[in-house]
Amino acid sequence: MPSPVLPLADLGPLLPERGALLGLDLGDKTIGVAVSDPDRRLATGVETIARKRFTDDANRLLALAAERRVAGLVLGLPLNMNGSEGPRAQSTRAFARNLARITDMPIGLWDERLSTAAVERELIAADASRRSRKAVIDQHAAIFILQGALDRLLRGPA
Repeated sequence: MPSPVLPLADLGPLLPERGALLGLDLGDKTIGVAVSDPDRRLATGVETIARKRFTDDANRLLALAAERRVAGLVLGLPLNMNGSEGPRAQSTRAFARNLARITDMPIGLWDERLSTAAVERELIAADASRRSRKAVIDQHAAIFILQGALDRLLRGPA
């Protein structure tokens, strides 16, 4: 049975009491991946996947999910500043729908406006070189996205 793709607020009730979440920052060329602890309090970077075909990307993500006993997925949804959805958000939704067809894990979408910009500012403040920033920015954006989602889920319904 395909999994649902939901706003983050609707993801919580579908999750078991314990179990890690996998957070994804989807880019055109890479996918930043982060994972939470089983209690869903802390996000940690896992890897950056060089994008190929959907099937290859999905297989790697599902392998990571199985290795880490993941209960659900959180994808950053890149909304425009006014809250509307542009081409990148539509692409993320399409990826989520395709992924939902091949997994039974629930998938939540979380507003990721400015996540990459915020992470880049943090890395610049930490005096990371342009080369080192490029190597880690997608993974750090995934951490930023997942940590925001975890904090929101811990607070409960709005």
